[in-house]
Amino acid sequence: MAQVQATTDTEVTLQNIQELYRKFTHECPSGNLHLHEFKKIFGVSSKSSEEEVAFIELVFKSFDTNKDDKLDFMEYVAAVNLVLRGKLIDKLKWSFKIYDNDGNGCLTNQEVRRIIRIITKIKWHNDSNVETVDFICNRIFELTDKNKDSQISLEEFIEGAEKDPWLMEQLRLDLAPKNWFIRTQEKKK
Repeated sequence: MAQVQATTDTEVTLQNIQELYRKFTHECPSGNLHLHEFKKIFGVSSKSSEEEVAFIELVFKSFDTNKDDKLDFMEYVAAVNLVLRGKLIDKLKWSFKIYDNDGNGCLTNQEVRRIIRIITKIKWHNDSNVETVDFICNRIFELTDKNKDSQISLEEFIEGAEKDPWLMEQLRLDLAPKNWFIRTQEKKK
């Protein structure tokens, strides 16, 4: 897919959109990006770990806003914009959405633990352990669950991440997608 450079931080030119659309239709002649194509783009294959597969499926679902199991051009543009140019607050909202497995607007310990387990296994190449995941989850709740209701709201999530660098590192789901995206586009030139 294409890397889009805007002329300013707030403006995407018609030419940028046309180039992005041209590359999208070339890569996805059906007009839709399906999960198997998304996995291929991110280098996820049958040799990938269970955690990598689970993570990329969560990312895909988060961008599939109409829940039709494919990304159309508008969903794709929104995803590219978030990854390449998104503001911190928008990236945190996106991260929260991925953590919030049931979509109820609050994170439980189980939901946080699920994502932290996946992320630690990816980051540490399957060298994470239950104690590490437990420590991270307990610390996240200690730092974010201000009203002690055993759930983290979006507001608590964002506030905690903005106040504590360690917490920001744990909560942001930034496994360098921007760098991956740029590298991928450079290879295709």
